[in-house]
Amino acid sequence: MRGGVRVPPALILGAGLAGMAAVAALVSFFWTPYPVAGMNIAARLLPPGMPHLLGTDHFGRDVLSMLMVGARTSIAVAIVAVGMGMALGVPLGLLAAARRGGLVDEVVMRGNDLIFAFPALVIAILITAVFGPSALNAIIAIGIFNTPVFARVTRGAALSLWTLDYIRAAQVAGKGALRISVEHILPNIANLLIVQATIQFSLGILAEAGLSYIGLGAQPPTPSWGRMLAEAQTMITLAPHLALVPGLAIVVTVLGLNLMGDGLRDILDPRLRRAR
Repeated sequence: MRGGVRVPPALILGAGLAGMAAVAALVSFFWTPYPVAGMNIAARLLPPGMPHLLGTDHFGRDVLSMLMVGARTSIAVAIVAVGMGMALGVPLGLLAAARRGGLVDEVVMRGNDLIFAFPALVIAILITAVFGPSALNAIIAIGIFNTPVFARVTRGAALSLWTLDYIRAAQVAGKGALRISVEHILPNIANLLIVQATIQFSLGILAEAGLSYIGLGAQPPTPSWGRMLAEAQTMITLAPHLALVPGLAIVVTVLGLNLMGDGLRDILDPRLRRAR
């Protein structure tokens, strides 16, 4: 407990689980046990042990090295995609709330409904059909899908604030809708957006893994957790560790981020603090 605020166990556990993936990604920039693209056919399909702690794949590549670089790929795609969704969705949500009930509000929300009608996978297929599969196109697809999520969350939270007395006082003082949104609305809904970003980050990692699994995400030779799963599916009986290792990495990271989201919500939501 710091400053009278009790740190939820879920936040500590979630930060620890997600932190392992973050540390692996950071370390991979400077060091991996073996060259990530290094092949050694003589050492193919080795089980976990020494000298390869997590074994090798069908090309003799070190699984731990690929897992570390794959963490970098998954986290980078998720961060950029969520950032893109926030950068587009939050201003749209603020604009819709400021023009509530008007034409702008209706256009923004119906546009969100249109995007929601197409899952990230369908959007990715459309984009890759035109530009080809790549990590960049996966980022664009996930970012587009995140945009209406943040727009709806922002609009819903902002609408409840526009009826409060201090907002009306700001209007009487001559402040315009844009200034009120930036100076008064956004700071008061930032806690909600932080929690939502954490949740979308975990979903972004899942989406990136799914897109890479079907060949629409990161392309060879860049390692990706989803592509590691795809390559392991034909050898699940010969070398089950090839599927278990990236699968567990995805599960642990996503679980950690969801626990972090719950913990942050408990800390940042004043209603939950008062309830405790």
